[in-house]
Amino acid sequence: MTAVTGQDHTERAGQPGDAHKAAAAANPSAKAPRNASEAESTDGTHARVPDGDSSAPTDSPGSTSSQGSALSQGTWDDGLIARRVDETTGGNQYAVLDSRPAAPPTVSPLVYDGPLRSRLEALRELVGLSRTRLDSRTLAEAGRVLDEASARRRLSGQHTVVAIAGATGSGKSQLFNALAGVAISETGVRRPTTAAPIACSWSDGAASLIERLGIPPRLRRRPLPTVDGDSQLHGLVLVDLPDHDSAAVQHREHVDRILALVDAVIWVVDPEKYADAVLHERYLRPMAAHAEVMFVVLNQIDRLPGEAAEQVLDDLRRLLDEDGIALGEYGEPGTTVLALSALTGDGVGELREVLGQFVAERAAPARRISADVDIAAARLWPVYATQRRTGLSEQAREEFADRLADAVGATAAGEAAERAWLRNANRACGTPWLRLWRWYQDRGEPTTGRLPSRTQADEEATARQRVEQAVRTVADRASAGLPAPWAQAVREAAVRGSKGLPEALDELSVRAGVPTGRPPRPGWWPVAVLCQAAMTILQFLGGLWLLGQIVGVMSPNLGVPVLLMVIGIVGGPLIEWSCRMAARGPARRYGLEAERRLREAAAGCGRARVLDPVAAELLRYREVREQYGRVVGAGR
Repeated sequence: MTAVTGQDHTERAGQPGDAHKAAAAANPSAKAPRNASEAESTDGTHARVPDGDSSAPTDSPGSTSSQGSALSQGTWDDGLIARRVDETTGGNQYAVLDSRPAAPPTVSPLVYDGPLRSRLEALRELVGLSRTRLDSRTLAEAGRVLDEASARRRLSGQHTVVAIAGATGSGKSQLFNALAGVAISETGVRRPTTAAPIACSWSDGAASLIERLGIPPRLRRRPLPTVDGDSQLHGLVLVDLPDHDSAAVQHREHVDRILALVDAVIWVVDPEKYADAVLHERYLRPMAAHAEVMFVVLNQIDRLPGEAAEQVLDDLRRLLDEDGIALGEYGEPGTTVLALSALTGDGVGELREVLGQFVAERAAPARRISADVDIAAARLWPVYATQRRTGLSEQAREEFADRLADAVGATAAGEAAERAWLRNANRACGTPWLRLWRWYQDRGEPTTGRLPSRTQADEEATARQRVEQAVRTVADRASAGLPAPWAQAVREAAVRGSKGLPEALDELSVRAGVPTGRPPRPGWWPVAVLCQAAMTILQFLGGLWLLGQIVGVMSPNLGVPVLLMVIGIVGGPLIEWSCRMAARGPARRYGLEAERRLREAAAGCGRARVLDPVAAELLRYREVREQYGRVVGAGR
C-alpha cells in the first residue's frame, strides 16, 4: 500500500500534480476529483485505502478548523486519514489515500506451536471436566484465555499488535507520532489528551485485528512512508491508548480492555512518575508473566542532567525486579528497558530497531497467549494442586467394611451360627438324660433378675448411627488433602450414596445371615448317634437284667448287668464330650462362613453405594490434576 503526502508533491515541484493542487487551492469552488484516475499524477502513482478503512472520515482528532472547512468545501473529498506537523516550517501536510475499495489482502492465520497447542487443549479439557465441580467465577479466567486464544488464532499471523500505554504527561502520544513519522495522535498540555485509542498499521491485512480491538475506522491511521521505516516495522500495528490514570472512567476501561487483547505493550514512563504505585500495583506486577512481550521506556530523558538518566534507569530496573518482572538483559528473555526522548528523537531509533526485530520474529502473539495460560494456571492452583497423596487407601476401605459389618452384626451372626451348630451336635450326640435335665433347668429357671433384652428399634437406631459414622469417616479420609471444591464433591458423593444404606443392610442381614433349617451334619455324626444309642441300650439291658434278678426271674449274677450299666452310664457322657470336642472345629468354620457371607454382602453394598461414587470423584480429580499438570508443566 502506498500513501502520497503533500511533502512528496513539494519535492516534485513543477509536476502536473502540483499544478492541480495549486489550482484547487486557488479555487475552492472547483469540483474535487471523484476517483483515483482524476487525482492521478503524471507518473500514474496513486494511493489505496488500507483494509477497507475508508468507510468513515479518518481525520485525526487534532484536526484544526481550517481542515474542517477544507473538507466542507470538498477540496480533499473523503480520503484524508492523517496529518504531519513539520516542526521546521510549522506547516500542515497531509497523507492522502484514494477512497476506492481495494481487494482484501490475503493473510495467513496465526499458527501455535506444538507445546502451546498441547497446553491449550489441556486447559480446554480441564475446564470441561471441572464445570460441574467448580463455579463459573473460578473458571472465568481460563475460559477467557481459551476464547481469546481461539479468536487470535483465526486472525493474521503476520501482524503484531503493540499498545503504547502510559500515565498522563508521560509523552506516549509523542512517542507514537515519532515511531509513525507523522503527527497522528494529538499532543499538548490539555489532559487527558488521548480520549480514544488510535491504531496505526504499517502493512495491509490488519483490519480484522484492529476491529477486534474495537477501534473504529475513523481512528485508524497509516504511518508516513519512509525509505526504510516501512520495511523495518513491516507487520506492526501500533495502538496509542488513553492515559491509564485518567480521571475519565471510560478511558481507563479502554486501557484495561485493549491491554487484554494486544500482543505486546510498550509502557512509557517519565522521570517524575516512573515509580507510581498505580502503575506498578495495578498493571506491571499482575503482568509479570508477560515480561517477554513488554517494553518499558523511560521517556523525557532530555529533562535529566548529566548521569541522572542512568540513575533513574537503574532505579526503574530495580522496581521492575521487585515487581517480579524478568529483565531481558545479557541475552536472557524478558522485558526490554530503554531510555529515550520522543521530543528530541534521542533513543527512538534504538527502540525502532528493537521493535522491528521483535515484530520480525512473529512470536509475540504466541508468547502472549502462553503467558495468559500461565496466569490462568496460577490462579487455578488452589483448586487443583495438593501437596500430599490423596485417595482411598486399602486400609481405609477395610475399616469401612469392618464398620458396616459391625453395623449389621456380622460377628454376632457368626457366633450365633456357631452356637446353633453346637446345639445341633449336642442334640444329636448327647445322652437323653442330660438333654432332659437341661430342658428341665431351662423350664424351671426364674425370669426375675434377668437383664431386659434390647428392643428391635434400639438395635436399628444403633445400626443406623454406626452406618452414618462409617460413611463420615470414609468420606473424611477420602477427602483429606484435596482442594476444597473437590473435597466437598467427595463428601457429597458419600452422603448421597449413604441414603438408604441402613435399610439395604437390614435386608442383607436377613438374606445373608444364618441360614434357616438345621446346620449341615458331618459324616461321623451317624456313628456317634449309633454309639450313643448303644450306650443307652446297654444301660437299659443292664437295668432290666438287675430287675429280673431282683424279682427272681433270672439267676443272680450282679457282675454282668452292673458292668453293662456302668459302660452305658459312663460311655454316654464320654461320647457326648468327644462329639462336642470334635464339633468345635466344624462349628467354628460354620460360624466363620456365616460371618464372611454377611461381611461380604455388607461390604458389597457399601462399595456400590458409597465407595464407588467416592472413587469416581477421586478419579475425576486425578484426571483434572493430570490435565492441570499438562497446562503447568508443558510451559516450564
